[in-house]
Amino acid sequence: MKMKRRDFIRLAGGAAASVAGSVAMPAVARAQSDYPNKPVRIITHSAAGGSPDALLRIVADKLSQMWGRQVLALNQPGAGGSVAARAAAQADPDGYTLYMPASSAFVALPGAQPNLPLELPRDFLPVGFVALQPFFLWVGTQVPAKTLPEFIALAKEKPGQLAYAATGRGTLSHLTGEGLQQHASIKLQLVPYTGGTAQALNDVIAGRIPMVIDAYPPLVGAMQAGHVRPLAVGSDKRLAAFPDVATLQETLPGFRSNGWLALVAPLGTPDAIVQKLNADLRAAVLDPATKEKLETTGNFPNPMTPSELLTFIQGEQRMWKPVVEAIARSPS
Repeated sequence: MKMKRRDFIRLAGGAAASVAGSVAMPAVARAQSDYPNKPVRIITHSAAGGSPDALLRIVADKLSQMWGRQVLALNQPGAGGSVAARAAAQADPDGYTLYMPASSAFVALPGAQPNLPLELPRDFLPVGFVALQPFFLWVGTQVPAKTLPEFIALAKEKPGQLAYAATGRGTLSHLTGEGLQQHASIKLQLVPYTGGTAQALNDVIAGRIPMVIDAYPPLVGAMQAGHVRPLAVGSDKRLAAFPDVATLQETLPGFRSNGWLALVAPLGTPDAIVQKLNADLRAAVLDPATKEKLETTGNFPNPMTPSELLTFIQGEQRMWKPVVEAIARSPS
């Protein structure tokens, strides 16, 4: 039977489409299975030795072992995190340059510098959640208050006279201090320390500053030496390592403060690579040895899918928005 010309063209076109599809699918699979085939860089706005940098290096070491490829921490501090954000947003979307900022990059920087490329999913693709780092309110042992309610009462007796140390303006420690004032209806003085927690801790120990707000790792030595004590922790529930330390919410319902790190990729990164990164990051942070390293430094893994991470970050932005707006209105 003679085949009509239009039927031949239709069949030929279908065969070509089928071949193209069969070629494209293995290409996607290869992009996923071959990745990474060279070193991967992860940008952080933390200086070397900072808490986010230390956490990044624990995860990077495990990923290096899993992949057989070096994973490099690329420290780009400066301008409150904007240097790192711009560098990450401008990187090639090939999966070989990623971005792992601390929470303040997403909850504080967009309000302070609205032109920064820090909107998800407009500027970055969510990849995966790394770990949660609850923040504590720490006071020097010379402070008479032993609990958060006692500190609030003391602050009300001396409005505007008590100060707290924060690791710079717009950081999570600053946001936590402002949130404490809003929820407790008290007035404190902000003393920002751009050089990090060490200098602030010295002033707290010496009695020049009553309170410092930060996570557990930078304060553990001073706590063990009896120089500072925790009044409250910003986690959703009491931590197993600190069963006697009340949460902020026990005194101030609805108020919590958790630092966190998330991994994101430049816009345009192939979905196959994003999905592989998510799966490998999950495996890395849940590896028993890595998980123990993280938890002993006050970091708690909580793997999320990319869509769950996007929902989480947007929720954090909504929660901190009133605090960020109050800081923007206040004189510098």
